Amino acid sequence: MSFADGWAAIHLDMPPRVPRTEYSVESHWELVQAVTGRAVSPESSPEERLTASIAFQKAWNMDFFWSVLVSRQAFGSLRTDMGHAEYAAGGVDRRDTIHCPFATPEEVLAFDPITSFGLRDPLDSTTDEPFGTAGYETVVKAFETHYRRNCEERPFGVNMTGVYITLMSGLIDLFGWDMLLLAAGTDPKAFGELMNRYAAWMRQYFNALADSDVPVVMVHDDMVWTSGAFLRPDWYREYLFPNLKKLLAPLREAGKVIAFTSDGNFTEFIDDVADAGVGGFVMEPTTDMAHIAEKYGQTHFFIGNADTRILLSGTKQQIRAEVERCMAVGKHCPGFFLAVGNHIPANTPVENCLYYNEVYEELARR
Repeated sequence: MSFADGWAAIHLDMPPRVPRTEYSVESHWELVQAVTGRAVSPESSPEERLTASIAFQKAWNMDFFWSVLVSRQAFGSLRTDMGHAEYAAGGVDRRDTIHCPFATPEEVLAFDPITSFGLRDPLDSTTDEPFGTAGYETVVKAFETHYRRNCEERPFGVNMTGVYITLMSGLIDLFGWDMLLLAAGTDPKAFGELMNRYAAWMRQYFNALADSDVPVVMVHDDMVWTSGAFLRPDWYREYLFPNLKKLLAPLREAGKVIAFTSDGNFTEFIDDVADAGVGGFVMEPTTDMAHIAEKYGQTHFFIGNADTRILLSGTKQQIRAEVERCMAVGKHCPGFFLAVGNHIPANTPVENCLYYNEVYEELARR
């Protein structure tokens, strides 16, 4: 009943069991093999890996599949490469290339995404005159195709499409952390105006999502660090959240289910995110899930937030205590999903993963 339970939860119709999702664990090949009995590894063919991953997700009874379409590829070559540390099994994602096409903070502050990338929106953001319709229709169809493909691969759970580079995440990908922080510190007002220009360019994607036949949308924006905001909170409330609210408005009007994801600790901005119009929160362990449950547990769904570090190096007693903590927070809320925050990486001991799932299955029934 994975789809039924997940669909009920995102619509706040409390299912008989606490639904769940997980991130990255379907490519923890040792665990996948242990659960499914399929011989699979980083060297297996893409088809073999996909088949094994789906079999694993069925076995773990997952109800919700996090997915976005629009990511850094939308920037083409005009973006910063910050490299990538080893994370995936076999280290296949390690990348040591580092490059930033922006040489000074002034170049960042002068950047205009519409001039650099062009618009694919039927309405000009300044004149409201129609243009670029053919390109816009292509974007709408791309979202629909992505959503349908996800549903075909995993029909047993709730699927979606969405945007990764919504606002702050887009600027991070474009400029990299060093240049972004230099620019924001050099002139916060000009950096806010840059955010406004970026949001005007992003509007094409959110309008296309609103016009698509996709019912569930994931909106991702890493707007904070592990410790919280890295810019003054009033800057966020002057520039980021008004733009987020404008981007989400057509989705709300179209009746979409909107999930919002941010890494780090966005506890101080929970009310701002809710006011922007999201229907659900996806969080890491540093965000206060108990606060969300207390204030929004009957009006919003939320997903989280077991600490991945406990699975990585904790004892069985600690793993059980962490699942019990999450269940105590969320089990009385109709839209609660259990998940390990910030992924279950491939170096997590298999026995710890198996025990975590055992405790989840023991406690999942309401």
